Amino acid sequence: MIPLFNSCAQESGLGEVEFFIGTWKIEGRETYELWKKEGDKLVGESYKMKDAQKQVSETLEIKKNDDQIIYTATVLNQNQGKGIPFVLNAKNKEWFSFENMEHDFPNKIQYKILSETELQVNVLGKDGKGFSYKMKKQK
Repeated sequence: MIPLFNSCAQESGLGEVEFFIGTWKIEGRETYELWKKEGDKLVGESYKMKDAQKQVSETLEIKKNDDQIIYTATVLNQNQGKGIPFVLNAKNKEWFSFENMEHDFPNKIQYKILSETELQVNVLGKDGKGFSYKMKKQK
């Protein structure tokens, strides 16, 4: 069993989500999430590889704001370039569930640690419908 929370919390207060750091590949696709730590936040991007070219589709950020951990997704060419914030639901102990019930879709972006190198991801709407996939950490 892999602990969900890092025993030595980082200064940023993000110790519990630092498992994101690295490059993750969606199973069966040439789609990736890349996460790195910059100062007091994690920054990431979702991208595809096509003809050996990196095509970024969204930028991501996780930071602590007061007592909340906020996951912000900014999809290129959508929402006038503004990021959509999702707040970590600390009550959900099974998933890292980032939620925004006011957003049209998705309302929940959930990550579950399956192993040190594998994550399950759910992207869900208000009705609980959406899609899911696995990601494997790249070496």
